Amino acid sequence: MPFYFHHGVNEALCAEGHKRSHMAEDDLENLPGVGPATADKLTDAGFESYQSIAVASPAELSNTADIGESTASDIINAAREAADIGGFESGAAVLERREQIGKLTWNVSEVDDLLGGGVETQSITEVYGEFGAGKSQVTHQLSVNVQLPTEYGGLRGSAIFVDSEDTFRPERIDDMVRGLDDEIIQATMDDRDIEGSPGDEDAMEALVTDVLDKIHVAKAFNSNHQILLAEKAKELASEHEDTEWPVRLLNVDSLTAHFRAEYVGRGELADRQQKLNKHLHDLMRIGDLYNTAVLVTNQVASNPDSYFGDPTQPIGGNILGHTSTFRMYLRKSKGDKRIVRLVDAPNLADGEAVMRVKDEGLVPE
Repeated sequence: MPFYFHHGVNEALCAEGHKRSHMAEDDLENLPGVGPATADKLTDAGFESYQSIAVASPAELSNTADIGESTASDIINAAREAADIGGFESGAAVLERREQIGKLTWNVSEVDDLLGGGVETQSITEVYGEFGAGKSQVTHQLSVNVQLPTEYGGLRGSAIFVDSEDTFRPERIDDMVRGLDDEIIQATMDDRDIEGSPGDEDAMEALVTDVLDKIHVAKAFNSNHQILLAEKAKELASEHEDTEWPVRLLNVDSLTAHFRAEYVGRGELADRQQKLNKHLHDLMRIGDLYNTAVLVTNQVASNPDSYFGDPTQPIGGNILGHTSTFRMYLRKSKGDKRIVRLVDAPNLADGEAVMRVKDEGLVPE
């Protein structure tokens, strides 16, 4: 069963990734207990740097490299010293790191204001809502917006799209690129050295192709496959880290669909939550290591005991609630109108915004 990401990567990029991989292997052999064979296994599994090993668990490393857990612990401790991470740091240092955080625009000023400027990198943002509320529209729009120049609210990076519900549609990306303001389209063309203007069909075709080329898509067939794709996404983010288009957005649409279908009933709940917890922490690690915004969509379940307020609740329980930095509820209104509610955020007040989902993408009310 294929689990690779479909994307356009030129030969130079592959060569660069190959070169960096070999550099990483040489470094890994400096760690105690890591010979050439173990270094190869670690690199193949995506552990290409001291930092990635330093944040792994002994069990994870043990299974990956086929070594004992005590040896794995020694390797991890040595990697922590070499990478100089794993200890306490001052609030000032945290503030300095947070200054690197990017804010990704929705291109809807009311929603951006609600989020304090847009979707944050180094965080998990959960968007939940009923079927047809527009969750997948958000993932598609942000996959376009993340590639825009920074002066237009983008992060000038590429996107990863883990698709568990067969929602990704390149035709929708085409619509949304063409739906951008002419000024933004022109600036994006200039940024990519595409000659022409928004009125030039050949130039627009070239721009759409280039945008699609920078969205790495993989379909998840079950929950185990989805967890494996998170590991592959980490490898992809590592490969692109020092390139012109680093990965700045990781979409998982939907996070919970496979888990919900495979683990049915209360007897399966503990196993489901444990697995979901690991998956979320894998995603969080990608966000932290590569300054990436992680956007996950979630389904809702009906709560018939609720007499007041909205009877729908996001699935995933407390684990998802505590792991998501930002929780947003998307609700259908009349026609193409959508209510976006910020339900939970560490440093922002709850509130609501209104937007519309049109052919050209997400637009202000």
